Amino acid sequence: MKKKVFRIESDGFNGAWYPAPGKSSRGIIIMFGDSSVDRMAKSGAKWLNQQGIHVMAMSPDKKDYGHHSYPLERFGKAITFMKAQGCEKLGVVGASTTGMMALLAASYYPELSLTIAISPPDFVMEGFYRDGKDGMTERPGDNESSVSWQNKQLPYLPYAYRHPEYWKKIQEESKAGGDKVASRKMFDESERRHPIQEKERIKVENIHGKIIFVGAEDDVLWDTCKYILRMEKRLGSLPHDSAFESWVYEHGTHFAFPESMLKMMLPVGSGLLVSFMFKAGKEHPKECRKTRIDIDRKLKKALAEW
Repeated sequence: MKKKVFRIESDGFNGAWYPAPGKSSRGIIIMFGDSSVDRMAKSGAKWLNQQGIHVMAMSPDKKDYGHHSYPLERFGKAITFMKAQGCEKLGVVGASTTGMMALLAASYYPELSLTIAISPPDFVMEGFYRDGKDGMTERPGDNESSVSWQNKQLPYLPYAYRHPEYWKKIQEESKAGGDKVASRKMFDESERRHPIQEKERIKVENIHGKIIFVGAEDDVLWDTCKYILRMEKRLGSLPHDSAFESWVYEHGTHFAFPESMLKMMLPVGSGLLVSFMFKAGKEHPKECRKTRIDIDRKLKKALAEW
């Protein structure tokens, strides 16, 4: 795959440009994996290239899934480059934490006319690091948001726990539920201790064009279906000029990706990964695969119509 790599030092953001073969006036920003050049990013780009769409993969750093004080202005720099490449239609897609990032980016940049959020929250998350401090895989930032705008931290929902209790609680919940990683109870407890304030919510009413929310009831990272419903209600109560769809499933886990994209990411054993990571994936493999196949079909159709 052809690509052009971007770095913060020289370009103002970390990313990789994957142009589709042939001419196209459509471009999508994706945020998959730990890096803009890892297997997840390349596979996501290849899948979208096959739909005739140019791709800009973005990541917080060269290789880092931690999100803390990420300047939303980096999306503006990527958008400027993509417009210069002839992209008249621009979109953004993210999954999990980057599902939140996709929604936020689209709420700040009206040029983005297609927003796809897989397993997203409806609020700004507190920042988190993955630097291995004190042997913990992940830790919360200290009074730090996951994102910033114009050098100011965006208000966020604080986690219920601090370091090192934060990761220990995730480990306890994961072990109790039979998952490799689970934090749904922690997020529920975070909301109990700190009911979400208006300033912490994602302003989805500011998003233009088409919004697609994707989530599964058996998600153990957080209650994404509850969050999607809250965003639906918000859009129903406030003026907006977007059209939105919610693809909510009983089974599908946090990895609610299109089936053919997941197979590109993991050519051998894509379904086994879901079963390995999540108890729901092990107990309902056929149902989870059926969900991914349905997402695959619907997403290809939505992209073709865009």
